[in-house]
Amino acid sequence: MKKLKIYNTLTKKIEEINPLKDKQITLYTCGPTVYDYTHLGHIRTYINNDILKRTLEYLGYKVIHTMNITDVGHLTDDADSGEDKLEKGAKKHKKTVWEVAQYFTDYFFYTIDEVNIKKPNIICKATEHIQQMINLIKKLEEKGYTYETSQAVYFNVTKFKNYGKLSGQSLKDKLTAVREEVVLDPEKKHPADFALWFKRTGRFANHTMHWNSPWGDGFPGWHIECSAMSMHYLGETIDIHTGGEDHIPVHHENEIAQSESATGKLFVRYWLHNAFLLIEGEKMSKSKQNFYTIDDIKAKGFSPLALRLHFLSGHYRQQFNFTFKALQATENSFKSLQKKIEELKFLNKYLRLEKPKEKNYRLAKEFEQKFIDCLTEDLNTPQALAEFWRFIAREDIHPLVKLKQILKLDQILGLKLDTIKTVNITAELKKLIREREELKKKRNFQKADEIRNIINQKGFELKDTKQGTVVLSKN
Repeated sequence: MKKLKIYNTLTKKIEEINPLKDKQITLYTCGPTVYDYTHLGHIRTYINNDILKRTLEYLGYKVIHTMNITDVGHLTDDADSGEDKLEKGAKKHKKTVWEVAQYFTDYFFYTIDEVNIKKPNIICKATEHIQQMINLIKKLEEKGYTYETSQAVYFNVTKFKNYGKLSGQSLKDKLTAVREEVVLDPEKKHPADFALWFKRTGRFANHTMHWNSPWGDGFPGWHIECSAMSMHYLGETIDIHTGGEDHIPVHHENEIAQSESATGKLFVRYWLHNAFLLIEGEKMSKSKQNFYTIDDIKAKGFSPLALRLHFLSGHYRQQFNFTFKALQATENSFKSLQKKIEELKFLNKYLRLEKPKEKNYRLAKEFEQKFIDCLTEDLNTPQALAEFWRFIAREDIHPLVKLKQILKLDQILGLKLDTIKTVNITAELKKLIREREELKKKRNFQKADEIRNIINQKGFELKDTKQGTVVLSKN
């Protein structure tokens, strides 16, 4: 079995993935905080995660994929300051926190369906796993890693000697970087200490979502949920954990600290992080009016699958600058690709083609190997796409072999090329095509063009290939 190599944020180098169990990968992806609309930055991240999963499945691995839905506990600042994002979303959208969570969870899954992202095997909501979080906090408490204040239960980062190993930041760096106003709890021992459980008191006295716990009525911190749920479903050590690069210095650093303190084992073997998305060269922001959702993309006339293809043109570890001009170019390329698939399907369905020669299968296999080699070298989707376009453009590949190979690798690209239909050739259309062929043989091109025009008026277009005349839908 060919192995996938990815850049491991933990070791700062590209490594071959060797899972804990042969032919099985445990994968955890940081899911959305469901207080607002899923935007292009989210979409790009989850498309990259989807390519990772599809590549592993192509290579023969069984991927056990778990993703969380954060519907409580994520504050507007990752370092425990600000208000709860769900509470903020409820005020903004004039709904209850529960309504907001459900509405934006539904919108998230609608979005990923539009861009053909495979759903995880396990989808876990934070609000449905409070007991698992309480159990994990109790374990940390028993081992001496926590302390309690009047406002919260904190993880003491100074007790975990490897704190900062993912980001490369030391506790001294963390102390220097923290602003005074961030530390809202005067009883907090170190600015980098993070809340495992917030008490329903002080600034959170009126928090809508709350549960009983050994430390009083309250709600969990954001960081504890991923550790509790990932280990509950995937075990104490996970093969791959993904997320955005903004999660590295705080959220994922905290996940490592609390998980490894609780178990004494390595929490994650391979960390994969996606780089930021820019919009027309700027950071995405509602104030700049460049905050776009999948509905905005569709309203401008673009296909969600063209957006998927567009994001695959950039490497997951490189910042991607989204522009509508570039998306238009991808949209045009995607339409051409769809036409090519329609043509290949027509050739194989309606025309009598000679049997493919052995050379065709060999060339197709060589292309497949190049394509996979690109993906197994740190998911190099831009280079894989370059190989894909080169193969499509080749004229020396039999239509049947070409079609089968493209559809096979589209299981990784996820462009739904298998759903493209050929036109239904009616008796009338067949007769017109025959008449045109006869006229061309007699070199009566004027009459032949008249028949082409009649066919065009019926909603079809003709393409003359070396294998014969192909009829395509007109759109």
